Amino acid sequence: MAEQFRISAETALTVVVTTVMIYLAFIALVRLTGSRSLTGLASFDFAAVVALGAVIGRTILLKEPTLMIGLVALSTLFGMQGLLGLLRQNRRVDRLIHRRPTMLVFQGELLRENMRACHVVEDEIRQTLRRAGARSLDDAECVVLERNGAVSVVLAGARLDPWLIADVAGVEPPRRS
Repeated sequence: MAEQFRISAETALTVVVTTVMIYLAFIALVRLTGSRSLTGLASFDFAAVVALGAVIGRTILLKEPTLMIGLVALSTLFGMQGLLGLLRQNRRVDRLIHRRPTMLVFQGELLRENMRACHVVEDEIRQTLRRAGARSLDDAECVVLERNGAVSVVLAGARLDPWLIADVAGVEPPRRS
């Protein structure tokens, strides 16, 4: 039992460094694959996340995890999350970490190049529009893939305030006449 509370300074430092590196690698991979890799999990997606968690956990906790090693790793992850939260107050850092929202549909037109870049297919757009109560593609003033991977719909009808889409990439699609 006493061994669960022992940890050397060298082991603690190794856990901290390993945890920081895994954390940064995880952020880089999410950034590369897109935030959608973490949202709307289907059963096979959930299985992949569980497996990823096991790999990260074993990597962070070295080969013989003790309670103290686990606590150091957990504290380091929470510390990194807090630090990242502070750093995100800087707009440049925030943009580095998160992709900009991306326009997928504008004035009833599918923006196929943006959809391809974001790995979004027409079926996902149809599903999103149905959930928003649209009766046709023309009912969509815009559909935006948000920074967190969610898809937002603004239905046509009222004037779209430019402020609402000022941070969205791909806002200059060809306008319908």
